[in-house]
Amino acid sequence: MRRSALGLALATLLPLAMSAAEATTASAAFTPTGFDFWVDSSIMGPIKSRVFRAADGNTDRVVYALDGERAGLDLSGWEINTNVANALTRANINVVMPVGGQSSFYMDWNSPSSFLGIPPQAGSSGSSSGSSSGSGGLQILGQGPGKSYRYDWESFVTRDLRNALHDRLGFRTTRNGVFGLSMGGSAALTLAAHHPDMFHYAGAYSGYLNISAPGMREALRAAMIDAGGYNIDSMAPPWSPKWFYMDPFVFAPQLKANNTRLWVAAGSGIPGAGDVSNAMDVIQGSPLEALALANTRAFQIRMMSLGAQNVTYDFPSVGVHNWHNWETEVSKMIPDLSANIG
Repeated sequence: MRRSALGLALATLLPLAMSAAEATTASAAFTPTGFDFWVDSSIMGPIKSRVFRAADGNTDRVVYALDGERAGLDLSGWEINTNVANALTRANINVVMPVGGQSSFYMDWNSPSSFLGIPPQAGSSGSSSGSSSGSGGLQILGQGPGKSYRYDWESFVTRDLRNALHDRLGFRTTRNGVFGLSMGGSAALTLAAHHPDMFHYAGAYSGYLNISAPGMREALRAAMIDAGGYNIDSMAPPWSPKWFYMDPFVFAPQLKANNTRLWVAAGSGIPGAGDVSNAMDVIQGSPLEALALANTRAFQIRMMSLGAQNVTYDFPSVGVHNWHNWETEVSKMIPDLSANIG
């Protein structure tokens, strides 16, 4: 009954909440202390990441920061909207921010995104820039990342980028950390579960951690159409091994068995100080955070049923789906992250 009620709520509300970009931005911007780090993917071509070096110059302590559903092609949302890079580097942690991957869930897709087998149309109402604004309903047949080629993000992060960081900067390839918000939060747990040789720590803020709950797939389908015009069926067929591979609720036993250190958080959906600059902050951010909270609580129950002791949960009494709260969550997490990587 719990899963059915959760799924029904998600199916009803998530497409509405996802109709806008991750709500409310902070006042940060491009960070001049970071530098562009380009790595070739055999499938996706050249991919940019932004790298921020630890204050003490070490190469052993590394964390990857994953973006949300509307990731753009110029900078990560973490750099545009927060100051987490400065906080992490001051804690002597190297930061890697992959750029791009709109609606990808940072997975290796089964095929390029398309609807009814129709290839992307030149000159159609699509976006090739990874724009983070506007509805994707008009971009279904448009050009863009992951449409003329297959998304290959999991392999890129865990092989190509990982090896290039080691070969060119000397970064350690084991006992790394990874965290993300929303889509990136789900992906952080997925990457950590299936690549324990690389990731010893994972953080998920406002993530989708129970994607096989009834109605959840169709809710995500609507969200991915809105965020760039992507087809969820091109990512993973329904109820396939690949789909369950992506579901934290399903692979929770692996996280326990690997003893991966986790930080899992979601706000209440009730606006707090700093959450509201206009009415749309609440209209957009509150329902989506409430849904993320339901997903995260379901994951918590799953882990507790397994007797897992490797998770820190944080459920603030206030907070909506926005960068202000995700930046705050990183600040809370840094001491635990620092103690468990490198």
